[in-house]
Amino acid sequence: MRLSALHTYPVKGCHRLDHDGAVVEPWGLAGDRRWMVVDADGVGVTQRETTRLVGLHAVTRDGGLLLRAEGWPDLDVPEPTGGEPVPVRTFRSRKLPVPALPAGPVADEWLGGLLGRPVRLVWLARPVRHLAVGDREHDTGDQVSFADAYPVLLANAASLTALGDWLLEAGEEPVPMTRFRPNLVVEGAPAWAEDGWEGRSLRIGDVWFRAAGSCDRCLVTTTDQETGVRGREPLRTLGRYRNVRQKLLFGLHLVPVGTGKLTVGDVVTLAD
Repeated sequence: MRLSALHTYPVKGCHRLDHDGAVVEPWGLAGDRRWMVVDADGVGVTQRETTRLVGLHAVTRDGGLLLRAEGWPDLDVPEPTGGEPVPVRTFRSRKLPVPALPAGPVADEWLGGLLGRPVRLVWLARPVRHLAVGDREHDTGDQVSFADAYPVLLANAASLTALGDWLLEAGEEPVPMTRFRPNLVVEGAPAWAEDGWEGRSLRIGDVWFRAAGSCDRCLVTTTDQETGVRGREPLRTLGRYRNVRQKLLFGLHLVPVGTGKLTVGDVVTLAD
C-alpha cells in the first residue's frame, strides 16, 4: 500500500488544500482545521448549514491565514495574539466548549458577506478536549483540533471504486473522493479492507497511527465540493450497502501515535 494523496482544510468546512507532503502533529496534520467559522452562539458553521463554504479557499502561512473566494478581494488574517478567548463548540450538541481567539471584525465582515449571514472567525491556539470522556470508543484525549471527532481521516481508493460501481448499477454517476474530505488517501489495498484495521497500528512513511474506527458519513458527502450543488448521493447508496448500526460508513479515523513528515508515495504498512 502507498499514500496517494494528502489534504488539509485550514478552516473547518472550507475547500481543501492538496499537498505533496505534510507534517504530522499530535492533533493531526499541520494547519488542518485550526480555524472555524462560528455563529452568534459560538457554534461552528459547516457545510451542513451552508454549501457556500465550498467557495472559501484558505491558505495557511506562517503566523496567519489567507482567505480567497471568487468575486472577493483576498484577505490576510494574522493569528490572534491577544484579546479574551471566547467559548466555542464544533456542534450545538457538544457539552464541552473550548477557548478560541477571535480573528477580528475585518475577517468577520468578509466571511459574513461571503456566507450571507453574521458569523465570526476564530482560531484554536491550543487544541483541547471538545468531546466528553466516554463519547468515543477510542478516546484521543486532547489530541484534536476543530475536526468533528478524530485528528486524521483516511480513505481507501479501492473502496471509492467499489462505491462507484454501486452507483453506476443504480443509474447514478460515481462521486469523486473529494466528497469525503479525507486527509489521507491510500491505494493498493482491497476495497473495504480498512474495515478490519480498527484498533490496529498503521505506519505511513516513518509515522505511526492508531486506527480508531470507521467514519459515519453525513449530509456533506452529497455536496459537490467544486460547485456547492447538493444531491442525494452517495448517502442513499451507502445506506443500502454500508449501513452498520444506523451509521453509513466510509473512511477510517486515525490518531497519530508520533509526529513526523508524510509524503505522497510513502509506504503504508499494518501492524498487529
